[in-house]
Amino acid sequence: MTTAAKAMLDTYPADLDNVDCDKLVRCIEECLACAQACTACADACLSEDMVAELTKCIRTNADCADLCTATAAVLSRHTGYDANVTRAALQACATVCKACADECGRHAEQHNHCRVCAEACRRCEQACNDLIASLR
Repeated sequence: MTTAAKAMLDTYPADLDNVDCDKLVRCIEECLACAQACTACADACLSEDMVAELTKCIRTNADCADLCTATAAVLSRHTGYDANVTRAALQACATVCKACADECGRHAEQHNHCRVCAEACRRCEQACNDLIASLR
């Protein structure tokens, strides 16, 4: 199945010699999936009876969702490409994904939404690190 990210890259009129397109597509998709999971997890945390104990988790979810969304946007633009900007965005995203996965992991046994979110964050962190390693 061709995803929107893959279809858009396939239509890009210039050469994308500076990036591994498979890793780029995976990273964009994982960033968007992670942003959705973090948004949903924060909302689910707000519905928990023990919401006061989840404030750090909610904050980390919000930060992660915002950075994942921004990173997906940066990765989706190729005209005037700047590897330093891309690398910085990916590093920030990987960092916040690790922090969010760790925080959600602390609540994963009590809250399934935190378990699902932590898994999404770990996949996104790995995709960011894989793309960083492949940048030319």
